[in-house]
Amino acid sequence: PMILPIPSGTRDVLPDEMGELRTLTERLRGVFGDAGYGEIYTPALEYEAVITRGALGGARPAYRVFDENGEALVLRSDMTVPIARLVGSRYQASEPPLRFAYFAHCYRGVRPQRGQPREFLQAGIELIGAAAPAGTAEAVTVLCRALDRAGLARYRVGIGDAALYPALMDALEVPDERRGRLLSELGHGDFVGLENALADLAIDERSLELLLSVPQLRGGPEILHGPPGPVADAVAGLRAIHQLLAADVAERVIFDLGLSRAPGYYTGAVFEVYDPAVGMPIGGGGRYDHLLGQFGRELPAVGFALEVEKLHQALAAEERLAAAAP
Repeated sequence: PMILPIPSGTRDVLPDEMGELRTLTERLRGVFGDAGYGEIYTPALEYEAVITRGALGGARPAYRVFDENGEALVLRSDMTVPIARLVGSRYQASEPPLRFAYFAHCYRGVRPQRGQPREFLQAGIELIGAAAPAGTAEAVTVLCRALDRAGLARYRVGIGDAALYPALMDALEVPDERRGRLLSELGHGDFVGLENALADLAIDERSLELLLSVPQLRGGPEILHGPPGPVADAVAGLRAIHQLLAADVAERVIFDLGLSRAPGYYTGAVFEVYDPAVGMPIGGGGRYDHLLGQFGRELPAVGFALEVEKLHQALAAEERLAAAAP
């Protein structure tokens, strides 16, 4: 038979799996609709100038093409920036909060040997115009309700604050030119790398200890009662979210003071979904209170995206573990 290649990081989906994915997305769609989130769709291709306006230090899009007028177009790498564009252009006069849901393929550049997807289906929501902590608590609640309806049994949601480590570096007067490397090591969860990067800093022992120990704090709400100081403000914000969560949602949450997420637009609480049956996060999100201003309407916002194929893998892995249990 003739086997023609497809690009690395992409795949064909056959009917049996497609049926399972369809069942899964319909369950998620039901939860989003019940919570008042209206489904939208935006073009896979956007003008590069529009997308980079929302990058705020985030990754540049991986795929560029040129239209008949020579304008650069890019394939979207997430749905948050396109929805920010949509709000700025189509919802200028609408009374917030605005609630949107989506199911859309997104695209990222991959290193072929990493086994990462180049094209992936995201299911998510954006809550525009609802400030912290109430807006954040709503997003985390919808996230947990969606995972419950999907049938995932063992998941946890890690919650941190994107502003925490920058505030700590401000308070301890870490030189600006050194901050990028520290944030990069933190973003990769590489505490050995973080320790090595800190070793080069000419600051006192106590400050070094804080910069290394604070991001390794994770656990239940008991870790949110630290001493006053630069960490206290971010931690107070996390505590306020926790107080607004229903008991069944709160028990899914792990607070992680070292959690940081890649796009440059996150400003406050950030979260990631884990399941012990799979080795990678299956979704995540956070607050991006300054992104909408880049598109003409300054509004606080929070959202999340689940990677549907990873969620499907986690469900299958949980089933295998349950079947193997004595």
